[in-house]
Amino acid sequence: MPELPEVETVCRGLRPVVTGQVIARVAVRRRDLRHPFPAGLKRHLESRRMMSITRRAKYILIHLDNGYVLVIHLGMSGRLVLYPASYKPKTHDHFILYLADGRQIVLNDARRFGLVDLVAVDDLDSHGLFSHLGPEPLSRNFSGAVLGRALAGRTAAIKQAIMDQRLVVGVGNIYASEALFQAGIDPQIPAGMLRPAQCAALAGSIKKVLQQAIKAGGSTLRDHRQATGEQGYFQHHFMVYDRAGAPCPRCSSGGCEQARIVRIIQGGRASFYCPACQK
Repeated sequence: MPELPEVETVCRGLRPVVTGQVIARVAVRRRDLRHPFPAGLKRHLESRRMMSITRRAKYILIHLDNGYVLVIHLGMSGRLVLYPASYKPKTHDHFILYLADGRQIVLNDARRFGLVDLVAVDDLDSHGLFSHLGPEPLSRNFSGAVLGRALAGRTAAIKQAIMDQRLVVGVGNIYASEALFQAGIDPQIPAGMLRPAQCAALAGSIKKVLQQAIKAGGSTLRDHRQATGEQGYFQHHFMVYDRAGAPCPRCSSGGCEQARIVRIIQGGRASFYCPACQK
């Protein structure tokens, strides 16, 4: 599933080239994805100008000049790519914005777990998609102290806790493993047992890992594409994720060649860590 860096990469790729563009025509090529397309979608979008593109958690938000926000979630396999006027729609291209300059913004979603909605800007924070969400990890509102208060009393493993969108948004499976490794924290430790220093280290590593991934265009394991159609490259910089059996990069640099990355299952998801240096 595209996580925060992948979604942020798409937003940054689209923002400079489509902000201010008018949506000339909309094509809705099926009735639904995860949910039905909203009624009146074409009517509210066609002839409207896109004023800005932002992100909340893993949602792409296209702000229109009529007081509405087009909300797009990429689901498990979705891509939102900008194509030239000559592009011909493919089988899994389910939603297309034809721009006044001829270009097309195309939502491709083979597994159809994505989502398209239309929300009045004044209702955005209270909408059911957003009202429960925690702080953005790259914002000033997220810190070790904030994380520590959110984790207090929680018995769930720390890996699962930081993937809870109510505590902090956008930290999916890949980046949770990578952040815990950088912070030197065992993913199995009960969340409420982390000391203030560990919370500070983890908040810092979450920010650092996400920023590194965004700079690399996100991670393409199978489906993710940037707005240009290019793959992301952060998968070439994984320290622990999907590297079971490989030497621990931290331990081996310190002369301990025996330490190896291990794979465990937590909440039905694979976690990767080094038992020797993550305590």
